[in-house]
Amino acid sequence: MGRARTIGGVTLGDVPRVVAAGGEEELEALAAAEGADLVELRADLFRDPQPDRIGAALARLRAAGRPVILTVRSAAEGGGSALDDAQRTAIYAAGLPHADAVDVEIAAAGVVAEIVPRARAAGRTVILSAHAFDTTPPRAALLALVDRAESLGADLTKLAAHARTLDDVRTLLEVTLAARDRGVVTIAMGPLGTVSRVVFPAAGSLLTYASVGRPTGPGQMPLGELSALLKRLYPA
Repeated sequence: MGRARTIGGVTLGDVPRVVAAGGEEELEALAAAEGADLVELRADLFRDPQPDRIGAALARLRAAGRPVILTVRSAAEGGGSALDDAQRTAIYAAGLPHADAVDVEIAAAGVVAEIVPRARAAGRTVILSAHAFDTTPPRAALLALVDRAESLGADLTKLAAHARTLDDVRTLLEVTLAARDRGVVTIAMGPLGTVSRVVFPAAGSLLTYASVGRPTGPGQMPLGELSALLKRLYPA
């Protein structure tokens, strides 16, 4: 599955790695998160996502012993708060000392320009992502996003797209196989895409996400259910 990559000491690419995702209401469940390899704190899902509050939440999660991904998702790509780029940049900057990785949208040019150099200087993993909630873009367009993310300094490229048909799932599977040596995370969203949470890791997707409360993406499985399936299907 390509060269080894890590987030906070967790090696990616040898076995499926599960990320438990949640926001303020799921904070304690994220800290527990039995069956997860990493956790993702969605700062945009906080009622009042002030930088100091997010920093404290990250410190709480990191103390629980799992690497933490900080995400401040934009409203345009499914975020829960209408934060502008300056607010999001401030949250990322305040969170860097307490996070092991950051996830920023490829399209957020201003945030990327500010945060990627800081994350690299701090030794944090950079995930650059793109989300399509209505359709699955063509294979060529998705692979172009991988190119773009790499040019911006991504360690990992995360691509999530809504699957209307099984052909959409197959398109994302083809992209996963084509880019498996480049550090990709691929997710098919929606009811038809739930299978991707289990199957795509076998094709080279480095992370798969699960919920510990409210799902943070369409088709996301509960952590306990996903963890049990992966243990059964990937016994190694």
